[in-house]
Amino acid sequence: MSQDDFAHAIRQAGDRVGRPNGATKRLVQRWESGAVAAPRPEYARALETVTGIPIASLGFVGMVPTARVGDDGQGGHDVASSAEGVAPPVAAASTQLDPRANYSGVWLSRYEFYSSGRDATYVCQHHVVILQHGNRLTVRSLPSASTNPDSPLTMDLTADGSVVTGTWVEQTATDGYYRGARYHGAVQLLVEPTGRRMAGKWVGFGKDMDINTGPWELVFRDASTNQSTLAKYNRPPE
Repeated sequence: MSQDDFAHAIRQAGDRVGRPNGATKRLVQRWESGAVAAPRPEYARALETVTGIPIASLGFVGMVPTARVGDDGQGGHDVASSAEGVAPPVAAASTQLDPRANYSGVWLSRYEFYSSGRDATYVCQHHVVILQHGNRLTVRSLPSASTNPDSPLTMDLTADGSVVTGTWVEQTATDGYYRGARYHGAVQLLVEPTGRRMAGKWVGFGKDMDINTGPWELVFRDASTNQSTLAKYNRPPE
């Protein structure tokens, strides 16, 4: 495609999903020259649709490294970068929140932690509802939507450009391994260019009051928060 044709295809892709964009030949030139480090979400989604290639493979920066959690040798745990990690994140050109960005909806929350008592790594997943008010995001798990039954999760986050920072709290089940212990800590996430995934790390305390960390991600599932949608996701993630 010519640059004009490619811009036209990007505009058509946005129109088809109800997210119009103003792609132009000049914008395509800026993408190709590297003048734009990471496209806005509406452009990133259209680029994936038109090219059939994930945005992370199109030469843009801002993707989040993968990580694994493991024993830190001191009774707690830490993360190490994956051997096949991707390019490190870079600061966004502007740290101001894009007023068009709206993260409200149903998301899949997934984090990993290492249990020193069981000498194993575990993955915890919740279907959560994000509600956005300005640059504040409130995150609440659905009542029956956790891989660990009766372990409600809450997060209070602030979005600043592509960086999301805040706190988390999880109340463990009274009849579970952690016998109703309440854990809390901080989390920092980077939003990928599509606006459909946030990934980063959490920090918190362990049973010996040491500070532990691990990977955490939120993956978009549905923009609706009506009762029928919440009922659909009110189940443990698969």
